[in-house]
Amino acid sequence: MKPTASRPPSSARPAALLWSAGFALAATLALAACSKGAAPAATAAASQYAAVARGRVDIEGGLLALSMPREGVLASVAVHEGDIVKQGQLLAALDARPAQLAVDSAQAQLEQAQAQLKLLAVKQAAARLRAQRLSAAAAAGAGDGQSADDAREASAQLDAEQAADQAAADMAAQKLAEARYELAQRSLRAPFDASVVHVTAQPGASVSSSDTLFTLLPDKPRIVRAELNESFVAAVHPGMHAEVVANDDTENGRWSAHVLRIGQVYGPATLENDPQIRANARTVECVLAFDQPEQQLRIGQRVIVRFLPDARR
Repeated sequence: MKPTASRPPSSARPAALLWSAGFALAATLALAACSKGAAPAATAAASQYAAVARGRVDIEGGLLALSMPREGVLASVAVHEGDIVKQGQLLAALDARPAQLAVDSAQAQLEQAQAQLKLLAVKQAAARLRAQRLSAAAAAGAGDGQSADDAREASAQLDAEQAADQAAADMAAQKLAEARYELAQRSLRAPFDASVVHVTAQPGASVSSSDTLFTLLPDKPRIVRAELNESFVAAVHPGMHAEVVANDDTENGRWSAHVLRIGQVYGPATLENDPQIRANARTVECVLAFDQPEQQLRIGQRVIVRFLPDARR
């Protein structure tokens, strides 16, 4: 006679079934969180931080690419990579001889017009004086009335010539201003204080206005552009304090910051290392400013942003 297999008591079976169902539910929730790409942020929300996001160091407006305002042949390059330049400092210059000749020609035309005005002013003064004397003589009966009328007409003609010559002088001055402007366009100057990051200009090279010759890093405060996961946009607000850390999370790589603004447009995650998460996650740009100037941080450096709850401010 075979021994009968022992069975668990009927009261124990519901407990085992509940445990199995709970385990399956937890596993399902974990997989769902991973598939949405919100695992790091979910971990942050469950920890001491309101949210965690990847970010990179930047400046408002980004790096500045400069090209020559006009095409031509580079005559000189005044700076090199790594130089610190001030606003208005010369970076490079084209061959300016044709533009300088145009300035000289316009200057000569203006001087000629101004000389003509001076000569006409002398004639005009004499004609007015003669017309006044002849008119006075005619009124006293000592002169011919026709001569007085002719003198007044001659003075009026000189007035018209003076107006025409003044217009010609104004036109010459305008041409001189245009020529000087074109001469200035042969030089490229720093629009503001900056560091020279990259130089592709060489003297003697032919360049056009579409060629980027210099890349400048403006002397502006550093900011952080963080990619905030869509699940935690509501947990972050302007003015919120945050901790910015280097990717290696070293002790000397931590900085205090605060949220400047949060974007209104969703976009893909570009800073995520996992390609699967990067393809599925949607993020909103969050811009932060450092509480203290941090000029040693490099543009493009990747960081981790830990948003602090308001209770920890």
